[in-house]
Amino acid sequence: MAQLSAGAEAFEPMLTIEQAAERAAERVTAVTGIETVPLAAADGRVLALDVAAPVDLPPFANSAVDGYAVRFADLAPGGTRLPLSGRVAAGSTAKGIATEAVAVRVFTGAPMPAGADTVFMQEDVALGEGTVVLPAGLKVGANARPAGEDIARGGLALAAGRRLRPQDLALLAALGVAEVTVRRRLRVAIFSTGDELNEPGAMLPPAGIYDANRSLLRALVARCGAEVVDLGILRDEPTGLAGRLREAAGHCDLILTSGGVSIGEEDHVKAAVEQVGELAFWRIAIKPGRPVALGLVAGTPLIGLPGNPVAVFVTFAFVARAVIAFLSGMAPVRLRGLPVRLGFSYRKKAGRREYVRVSLIPGPDGIAVAQKHPREGAGALTSLTETDGFLELADDLTNISEGTIAPFFAYEVLTG
Repeated sequence: MAQLSAGAEAFEPMLTIEQAAERAAERVTAVTGIETVPLAAADGRVLALDVAAPVDLPPFANSAVDGYAVRFADLAPGGTRLPLSGRVAAGSTAKGIATEAVAVRVFTGAPMPAGADTVFMQEDVALGEGTVVLPAGLKVGANARPAGEDIARGGLALAAGRRLRPQDLALLAALGVAEVTVRRRLRVAIFSTGDELNEPGAMLPPAGIYDANRSLLRALVARCGAEVVDLGILRDEPTGLAGRLREAAGHCDLILTSGGVSIGEEDHVKAAVEQVGELAFWRIAIKPGRPVALGLVAGTPLIGLPGNPVAVFVTFAFVARAVIAFLSGMAPVRLRGLPVRLGFSYRKKAGRREYVRVSLIPGPDGIAVAQKHPREGAGALTSLTETDGFLELADDLTNISEGTIAPFFAYEVLTG
């Protein structure tokens, strides 16, 4: 199991997001298991070893366009007429084709004939009877791709710790790599807590609600490349909660709960963690989502998220996601917000980072304008489905004027 190091200090109230991330990074250890998988099964997996290029890419000098290959030394300053000699298509050989004082018809991806170093695009030349007129002004090497231009043999193609994306798989395929060594998938146990929760599709009792958080977390965890272990709903029974958490710790690398981490009389997760383990922190200076717990249960990290679904989304995106990345062996990746202009004024408390749900509209100067959703409650799921992302308002801000520039995080960036 992935471990949270022993000796975690007692919680310090109201950590910043950066402090919480640093504290988590100090304590979590990446999973150690690795496996080799086919390239077709590697999307979203975390590289365990560096990948060096086994060949040059491209493997041979070739034409970048359909046109005419020549030796630059044969060109005259004011334009050149050369006889046509030879033809090379993609996939064919250029061996034995002469290039001195002639132009060779080539196509995109075709090997460059020996000695040729420059290619004129076919639309830029004039054809005559067995000749081609080449305009002046082209630079040596134009439209020709040398061997190893993209990456040379032996060069670092992809570094360990990278979570593989479709473009990474394309690079590996182009290098002829058929399989890669990756970290094993993280196993993440998911619980929701609360007597009021019911499974979707069931008959709702009086005062009951359907459990939305597990559906949200299942999808978010899966998009992080981890294996989801859905352990259902935990009732507000303090005597059984600690045992369920300990059981989950025995076969998972991370426990993720929602609800029950505040200080109410029916919030039992925090107490259960302290009963069978210890807490590193349980409050972060963030809105929505202040009650967020990081602890360990029988040596396995636990993250306790708030109960309201918007707070779950925010705290997962900006806290839990980073912990999952650490545990998965990923190299640190800093989220970068897109600067947008506020289309509203806003007041907030100092000393906490606030995430406001907004939609973007085009601005007259090319900078997008953020419009706040009318419903601000942390339980309003439509405020997530009817907006484009979160506007981040810094900890020290209080009165924010319309027109202020602030970073925007699209939901796609936070869930990719």
